[in-house]
Amino acid sequence: MSLFWRIFLLNAAVLVAAGALLLLGPLTVSAPVVLTEALILAGGMALMLGANALLLRLGLAPLQRVSRAMTTIDLLSPGPRPEVAGQGEVAALIETFNSMLDRLEAERATSSARALWAQESERRRVAQELHDEVGQTLTAVLLELKRVTNHAPDPLREELAQVQEITRGSLDEIRRIARRLRPGVLEELGLVSALTALTTETPTPRGLTVRRRLEKDLPPLGEEAELVVYRIAQEAFTNTVRHARAGLLELSLRRSRHGVELRVHDDGQGVGDAPEGAGLRGMRERALLIAATLTVGPAPTGGTDVRLDVPVRNGSA
Repeated sequence: MSLFWRIFLLNAAVLVAAGALLLLGPLTVSAPVVLTEALILAGGMALMLGANALLLRLGLAPLQRVSRAMTTIDLLSPGPRPEVAGQGEVAALIETFNSMLDRLEAERATSSARALWAQESERRRVAQELHDEVGQTLTAVLLELKRVTNHAPDPLREELAQVQEITRGSLDEIRRIARRLRPGVLEELGLVSALTALTTETPTPRGLTVRRRLEKDLPPLGEEAELVVYRIAQEAFTNTVRHARAGLLELSLRRSRHGVELRVHDDGQGVGDAPEGAGLRGMRERALLIAATLTVGPAPTGGTDVRLDVPVRNGSA
């Protein structure tokens, strides 16, 4: 039965019941109207409206749940679907809404995967060019400066030595940038070694202590999952180093009940009421690619706690 006919029949039933009570009941209406009769009619009208409102509320309650879901749904944080309730068009509408959410999440995951892997390919290309082109050019400049320094008069040697140090520092910085763009350690030595290199090679402010708890006996994750875990750890680590003003940063990677858990915790100023930025949304998109659960929020002891739970089924993520 359609929603129109259900509402129509509900109202008709209430009106017919009210008319039957007036026709078959002992009540009569005098002219002029007596106060008692007016009170009885007013009470009957209120009862009829209340019954009508209750029936409509029960009939339209599933639509209200769908409306709340529409205002709170976030494709980056999939949640439970609205329960299919009601009959006719109401149940069909809820089923269609749930199907639409499934389709939108699948399409977003596909487009995000393409964008992120294209980004990784571009990072790899830029890192390769920095290493092969700029790095080799600066290396040649250093060798030439060394040769010139050896043949330069004494007053110029000190200045040339300073130029050498500046060039050597620039070369080291370019190599660090290339490693951040393309984690070669991850491809060659694995996730644990890559996270160790991340915490040791990233410059940290004075007063920040970094602690690592990295288990080596972990279930296999696969190349894509390891890259996602590394990028999320890199983003969380960099955010803490740059913005948290923390004194302690803890990075842990361990075996969990359902797979692998990554956790980055600091005792800094926390996220507060700041709006979600591009970095956090990028972390959520990466987590969705491997069906992992990302939780970002304040820690019980203060600061920020980033946790990524990667499920492992059938021997791989």
